[in-house]
Amino acid sequence: MGVLNVTPDSFSDGGLYATVDAAVARGIDLMAAGADVIDVGGESSRPGAEAVSVDVELERVVPVVTALAAAARSDGRGVRVSVDTVKPEVAVAALAAGAGLLNDISASLYEVAAAAGAGWVAMHMRGRPTTMQDDPQYADVVDEVRAFLLERAALALRAGVGEVWIDPGIGFGKTVAHNLSLLRHLGGLVEAAAGAGCAGVLVGTSRKRFLGVLAAPGPGDPAPVADRAEGSLATEAAALVAGAGAVRVHDVAVTVQMTRLYGPAA
Repeated sequence: MGVLNVTPDSFSDGGLYATVDAAVARGIDLMAAGADVIDVGGESSRPGAEAVSVDVELERVVPVVTALAAAARSDGRGVRVSVDTVKPEVAVAALAAGAGLLNDISASLYEVAAAAGAGWVAMHMRGRPTTMQDDPQYADVVDEVRAFLLERAALALRAGVGEVWIDPGIGFGKTVAHNLSLLRHLGGLVEAAAGAGCAGVLVGTSRKRFLGVLAAPGPGDPAPVADRAEGSLATEAAALVAGAGAVRVHDVAVTVQMTRLYGPAA
């Protein structure tokens, strides 16, 4: 899943693809690099991000989804377009414009996906982007995340969603230790997802702050985004080895190369 942020303020690529033309060109580049899904988002969910209005998000997302859905149909590989939103109005419009998957960090829009006959990704997030990193605490992060996601998946399946993915929400209301624990126990979540009838587990670690903390040469600020490629690729490989069905990434070409190198050995 290739990340396409049509935003001015996303933590990694905010402002780079904030116009329709730039975003569509980037989406086509991601397809050419080997992405199976292009995930279009019009509202940043980085820690501390403020919400945008429905109208602003619609203006950012719908023209891009429309154009990329058309490009995907002519690509010949079965590339899909997904929409990354928590707003039902945006989800409905983007699915009508050609998106086939709803990537929902709020884990609440399963009825929208069911009505549209679309796939749905339920992600775990503690709190909201504006506050989620304000001292997140869990009694057992692995058990709590798994229980929440399986409960959401059951609701979606009962509502008629035919394709349900779950995402542990790395970096969303979690400390570095929480993130590492979730990755270490990812195999158990994969097994639970399969037992619950889910399509698979989606994992997103790409360029996230916890990788910067781990890559920092010493105490102080985390390593900048530009120095997180190795950690991104390592955690993505680990996720796939643990059985994840998809990884959400910024650097598509190198990730595709990694999966090709890993695949024959598997």
